[in-house]
Amino acid sequence: MNRVLARWNLLSAEEAAGEIVSCSGSAAWSRKMAVRRPLKDEASLLAASDEIWLGLRISDWMEAFSQHPRIGERKPPQPASAQSAAWSEEEQHKVVAAGDSVRLALAESNRKYERRFQRVFIVCATGKSGPEILEILKRRLQNDEATELQEAVEEQRKIMNIRLKKWISE
Repeated sequence: MNRVLARWNLLSAEEAAGEIVSCSGSAAWSRKMAVRRPLKDEASLLAASDEIWLGLRISDWMEAFSQHPRIGERKPPQPASAQSAAWSEEEQHKVVAAGDSVRLALAESNRKYERRFQRVFIVCATGKSGPEILEILKRRLQNDEATELQEAVEEQRKIMNIRLKKWISE
C-alpha cells in the first residue's frame, strides 16, 4: 500500500477530509472521501473520487470551482489553500508564459464567461498552452448552461485526478 494512503487511512475523518480538500475545493467531496476509507491504492482512490464527485450537488461543484484562480491569473481566490494555489500555478505555467495578446484575450474571455455563466471558467490546463485554452474558452462560451456545467464538472474531475496523484506521490 502507498505510504501516503496508509497514513491517511489512519487519520480521524476530520483530519483526513482536511488533508485532501485542496485536491478538489469541495468540503462535501472531502468528507465523503474520508468516509470511504480505507482506500488501498491509487486506482481505488481515483474511482472513489470520481463516483463521489459525480454524485455531488451543484452547490458542491460550485464550491470547488470557486477555489480556482481565473485562467491566466496567478492569484487564487482567498479561501484557496496554499497547496491548491501552488498546484494551480503549476497547472497554468504554460498559460502564464503566453504573450501579452493571449493573456489579454484570456482576461476578456474570462469576463465574458463569468458574466454568462456566473462562475469561473474551469479547464484542466495541465499541458495546454495559452492559445489552446483560449480556443477552448471561446468554444465553451457557445454552450448552453446545462452543457457547460457538465463540461466544467468533467474538467474539474480531471484536475482532481491529477492532484490526487500528486498528493499520494508526496
